Amino acid sequence: MMLDDFMHLYDDTVQTNTRFVGFMGETVRFDLVIMRTDRFYGKMVVMDIQSSKFAIIGKDDLEEEGYLEFAFGISREAAEELKFFLEQTF
Repeated sequence: MMLDDFMHLYDDTVQTNTRFVGFMGETVRFDLVIMRTDRFYGKMVVMDIQSSKFAIIGKDDLEEEGYLEFAFGISREAAEELKFFLEQTF
């Protein structure tokens, strides 16, 4: 298979604002990469370095019950801590 065999949907290089942050909550430690770009309709790409999981998160997603638990595979308590932190970043 050659590169020409692929149907490219997009191939762009964009500027990002990337923040690396680690913090310890009451229940778990978070080591995050938070990336902002002009894509994703104002949402952030949030990556958990420890679990290698990521999600595209906006303010509306923080209000979605169970979203953070599912996206990052964390407990409800840990999700509440993460939600509190992310609310401060918007």
